[in-house]
Amino acid sequence: MYEGTVPAREVFRHFPGYLIVVFYVLATLAMGVSAWGFWLRIRKYRRGRAVARLAQAWERLLSAARSVGAHTTLRKRNALAGWSHLLIFWGFLTLFAGTLIIMVDHDFLRLISPRLQFWKGAFYLWYSLLLDVLGVAFLVGLLLMAYRRGMMKLPQLDYARPDWKPEQYDRRGYLQDDRVFLWGLFLIGVTGYALEALRIAADRPSFDAWSVVGWPLAGVVDAMGISPAGSGRLHLYSWWFHALLALAFVAYVPYSKAVHVVVDVANLLLRDPLAGKRLPAVPDGAPAGYQKLEDFTWKELLDFDACTKCGRCHVACPARASGAPLSPRDLILELREYSDSRLGSKTWLREQRAGRASDGDGVTGSVIKAETLWSCTTCLACVESCPVGIEHVSTIVQMRRQLVAEGNLDSNLQAVLEKIGRYGNSFGQSERNRGRWSQGLPFKIKDARKEPVEYLWFVGDYASFDPGLQELTRRVARVFHKAGLDFGILYDGERNAGNDVRRVGEEGLFQMLVEKNLATLGKAQFKQVVTTDPHSYNTLRFEYPEFGGSFRVRHYSEVLAELLGAGRLPLAKPLAGGVTYHDPCYLSRYTEVTEAPRQVIRGLGLTLHEMPRNRANSFCCGAGGGRIWMGDTRTPG
Repeated sequence: MYEGTVPAREVFRHFPGYLIVVFYVLATLAMGVSAWGFWLRIRKYRRGRAVARLAQAWERLLSAARSVGAHTTLRKRNALAGWSHLLIFWGFLTLFAGTLIIMVDHDFLRLISPRLQFWKGAFYLWYSLLLDVLGVAFLVGLLLMAYRRGMMKLPQLDYARPDWKPEQYDRRGYLQDDRVFLWGLFLIGVTGYALEALRIAADRPSFDAWSVVGWPLAGVVDAMGISPAGSGRLHLYSWWFHALLALAFVAYVPYSKAVHVVVDVANLLLRDPLAGKRLPAVPDGAPAGYQKLEDFTWKELLDFDACTKCGRCHVACPARASGAPLSPRDLILELREYSDSRLGSKTWLREQRAGRASDGDGVTGSVIKAETLWSCTTCLACVESCPVGIEHVSTIVQMRRQLVAEGNLDSNLQAVLEKIGRYGNSFGQSERNRGRWSQGLPFKIKDARKEPVEYLWFVGDYASFDPGLQELTRRVARVFHKAGLDFGILYDGERNAGNDVRRVGEEGLFQMLVEKNLATLGKAQFKQVVTTDPHSYNTLRFEYPEFGGSFRVRHYSEVLAELLGAGRLPLAKPLAGGVTYHDPCYLSRYTEVTEAPRQVIRGLGLTLHEMPRNRANSFCCGAGGGRIWMGDTRTPG
């Protein structure tokens, strides 16, 4: 009963001793089942290769806390999902904390010394108020999510695969898991309020007016003509129904979609902020790429479990939109299914499909088809849109490395890689021709290897050799010269920067290009590098430092915006008219340069009309990741 006038309540209201014992036995069983499920997942991660992800722990912790607490990654470009999940998250966290408080107070402090108990008095009142308010937020968030999933018919929530025919797989298990998770939580929340209302109606302690939801609901119970004694009996039944639901949820968590409550927080904490932008090198003694499941790192195995099937990467992917047999979501889910079957983790409701790869099969080319991997443009849209920190691009490139090692690649791509290896460029041109585009200019561009310059212009293959682009390259040179920029180029000393070479999986050739470029750059005297090529910009900025190439790198749009702002590029007459602008993936997502090109456009007097997908949400042109060198791979496997 209640302690006089001190606000409090019994945990086990009028329970006989044997029912209390039954509850603790069931709770122990539920926690045991849950602990076993989590252990199976931890054991799976321990089977992965080692990878360092614990550096800068404090910065990682702060970043993860911001992402999780404010739901920044979930709210990005999806306000309804983000705010709904925010209500669910904080409501669930509050209710879970409330349960832990009762457990600590009743099961530990009470046994040590009743004087240590704190779940009473003013604390109890504020506890009741906070849990009632946040409980409503929890239920509202769940209803909004149910509306979004059930009524809005969003393409990202369609589980159809682009790489298999409908009769070849069955994903009803995924849908059932979604429903059990959502409506199970909703039922737990609703029965919690019913339980509270019946308890208040049975006992009517005045201080429970602080239960701002339970108190008026108790009035509804009274209005239904249920006596206090009847409310007390119903309270017992509802208590057990609510408790059994909660214990079932505890047991269910590690075997279901609900595991993301734990796994996603860990994944955000351990993610690489440069995932995809800076690809991992091949460790000494390690295979060139991923062939077996054991080649994956523990972080990549964690990635597979982190996927909530939200479909954001699925609808952002340009390969899937073009009809290619690639969905980043389905690639991750397929790897999850395979790793579960091989490494002993358990998911109760899963995809069913005849003909899944046997235990003896490798991953690359078997579980994940070669045409699926070669469809990727490495545009980074999947990584950028993922709210839980999954690193799709790095995983795809690791498997591409295996395909390259096996010689399982497009013949056009093979020919281009051979040209790059022999000539240092993808056009197969003599290295002496790299600076030929500058002929005909009314001034001589400095050779940065022979005289010091402020800006070293890393021109890139297409700007140097493509006849359709050479005039644009000369125009940039004229603008630089007109602004009085002290710049030079490397002429025949420049090689392909290697960004796309690395992303098709040719790590050895990439490192050879890096070595040669850094040797040439070491002979030059400059203050910073400027490039017109976003792909070169990415690898020079993020990947060359790992090989000793530490220098400032800028995109030419940044330099032009700065020159315009300083008045060093006066316009004889501002341009007029409206234009649009397509953000290159490697400029907007990889290097996050979005404002400088717009500043240049506005500085020229033009009116900018934004495309529906712009800045970091830009739609890929389809040429990245070496796709510009390949034939078409859109035939479904």
